[in-house]
Order: sequence, then C-alpha cells, then structure tokens
Amino acid sequence: MKLKFLGTGTSQGVPVIGCTCEVCTSQNPKDSRFRASAMVTTDENRKILIDCGPDFRQQMLLNKEDHIDITLLTHEHNDHVIGLDDMRPLIFKSGENMPIYCLSRVGHEVKNRFPYAFADIRYPGAPAFDLHEIDKEVFTVLDTEITPIEVIHYKISVLGYRFKNLAYITDAGFISDAEKEKLNGLDVLILNCIRKFDPHPAHFVLPDVIKLREELKPKKLFLTHLSHHFGLHDIEDKQLPPGIRLAYDGLEIIF
Repeated sequence: MKLKFLGTGTSQGVPVIGCTCEVCTSQNPKDSRFRASAMVTTDENRKILIDCGPDFRQQMLLNKEDHIDITLLTHEHNDHVIGLDDMRPLIFKSGENMPIYCLSRVGHEVKNRFPYAFADIRYPGAPAFDLHEIDKEVFTVLDTEITPIEVIHYKISVLGYRFKNLAYITDAGFISDAEKEKLNGLDVLILNCIRKFDPHPAHFVLPDVIKLREELKPKKLFLTHLSHHFGLHDIEDKQLPPGIRLAYDGLEIIF
C-alpha cells in the first residue's frame, strides 16, 4: 500500500493570501501547501481519499489521479469537506454514487452543505453521495481493515485512520490514553503540527509532537497540516529530531 500527501497545509493554505513572509514568498515547491488531504492506494490499486477540501480539483489534476473508490472524512470543517462538489466528474464517469465514510455528525453537515446531492429529484449535473456512518470501531472496506482513531480538535471529535502499520491524524490537539493504544507498533505516524512554538487551542505544536513520539515510538513520524509559521521546509526539516520529518505535497510513503 502507499499513501500520497495531496495537501499538507492548514485551512488557509500556504502561501496565505496577502502574506509576504519568507515562507509565503518562497520559490521552493515544498513551501507551497494545499489544504490537508491524502490518498491511500491499496495493493489492488483501489483508491481511498482522506478528506476533500477546496483544493481537491487541483490536487487530482496535478497528481494525475483519475478515480476514487471511497472517501473518508476526518471532520466537517470546510477545509476538509468543501471540495466534495468537485467529485462530479468521477461520479459521472463511474455512474455510481461516491461512498463517504464519516461520523454521524459529519454526515449531517455534508447533507446541510450539499442538499442538492441528496434531493429526491436531483438536477442532472449534481453529485451523488452514499453516506456510511462509522464510529470508533474497526471496519473493513475494499478488503482493507481501517481503524478509526478518535482525537479532539478544540471541542469536537475528529477521526484519524490507521491502515496496517500507518496512521494518519490531522486536526488534533489531544489524544486519550485509550485511543493511543491504537497507535502502538506503528511503522509510520502522521500528525498535524501547526507551528513550532506557542501552544494552540486546537492543534499540536512541535513540543507536543516530540512528546507523543517519545511515548508512542513509531519508526517514522511525518508532520502535516503545517502553517507558514513553521518556517522554510529545507531549513526546518534538517533541524528536526531524528525520525521526524516534514511532509510536503506530493510525498509518497510505501507501507
């Protein structure tokens, strides 16, 4: 299996509109970050999308991806769901509704934001989704076992996902001891890390991530959901502790 980072930025993306900091004006492609999203490809070449934000169309085109079998949503914030309408070409091509797996609360929000996708009589050009409610229990789809991991993002529950010995977690500021047990024995752990310093009410910062790595002991740890406050990729990546690296858009991990 493999995971490709389609986007590794925060809700504003990088560069941020109107910002002239050294990161936002950098010419290094690794400093340009779409909103956070990832694509998991199974051994049978089935495609599992994690989150579908406002950059979804560009992400698919740049990565030459032409189909998605299912979509997993972590939570309902716009930078993780608002690109769902752009799935229309894939839905039209396959002739089938897009299966979306998410918390009940998140499914309700999807219906509220895209009511035309669920209308009894749909406009011919509208997308069509099949919502599948999940919780913290392990489930199997596309012959792939997926373990949801509940994390807390400010005051709401967000789902991370474990596939084999890789776990992907975004928009987290707290993980309970019970959910940490699902993160034992990992080859790869992917965690959000919005900046190096200054505690954030909803996201991990670098000292939090370093502490979690010492506790969970994954073989490798990649940081995603990075803001322009983290710094330039090529400089900051070299200064991280051994075993921790900055993810960037287009990076692939085999697991």
